[in-house]
Amino acid sequence: MLPRPLGRIGGLELRLAERPKEVKRAQRLRYHVFFEEMSAVADPIARLARRDMDMFDAVCDHLIVEDHAARPARSLAATLLHGLQGFRVDPSEPEEKRKPPVVGTYRLLRQEVADQAFGFYTAGEFDIDPLIARHQGLSFLELGRSCVLKPYRDKRTVELLWHGIWAYVLAHKVDVMIGCASLEGVDPERLKLPLSYLHHFHAAPEEWRAGALPGRRARFDLLPKEAIDLKAALRALPPLVKAYLRLGAYVGDGAVVDHEFGTTDVLVVLPRSAINPRYVVYYGAEADRHAA
Repeated sequence: MLPRPLGRIGGLELRLAERPKEVKRAQRLRYHVFFEEMSAVADPIARLARRDMDMFDAVCDHLIVEDHAARPARSLAATLLHGLQGFRVDPSEPEEKRKPPVVGTYRLLRQEVADQAFGFYTAGEFDIDPLIARHQGLSFLELGRSCVLKPYRDKRTVELLWHGIWAYVLAHKVDVMIGCASLEGVDPERLKLPLSYLHHFHAAPEEWRAGALPGRRARFDLLPKEAIDLKAALRALPPLVKAYLRLGAYVGDGAVVDHEFGTTDVLVVLPRSAINPRYVVYYGAEADRHAA
């Protein structure tokens, strides 16, 4: 059993969403980050609801980080924070009933759930079926829809989310994590430095390799290995991608341009056996570092 909450750092509290209303709050945060701050293009339903949503949300678990130090009635900044997420604060509502803002989220989909529902979201971009078939008996977990509200993009929030993922992995005996990681932009040529770096220095070994779907595949071996400036390539990588690499993740073969979200995606594969031991020590063998 997973504890509730999963973890806490100061006023930030991490837990799994337990009700549809809480999932909607995570979806509002995703809408703000993906569609208002970044380059994703919302369909009419998403624009009307001001939520990023798809069919997978109903079958996934959703990690949410709430800031209990920023209840709406306490400051103008907190009220504005709620406004960014599409909240409407009712001044007549007692303060104790108002919800703290959701400032970070991650979507988790276990293999046994995916098999009974729609499969993995990742399968819409990458041919992961052979990868899973090669490792029958192992339990896969898909990570996706990660986002953090801009003022909270610091070590505390990200560390709390990863603490939650590690606790979830332990509780559900997950063996392999997979997911799409995004670089902003839809022109691989303009992303050739970070993409080529990933191809040459972090390609998955054959046993963990999976490629982009043929109809969606974009090359990402656009520069020869000797032409890559390692420091510049690392600076060009999004923080989330760098975090996966530090943990020990591999990158699949080929990239996929996602015009809907305005990104170029790569496949991340992170076997539990490949996780850098120092992170296991840091978060604790029982995920107790930030236990509430």
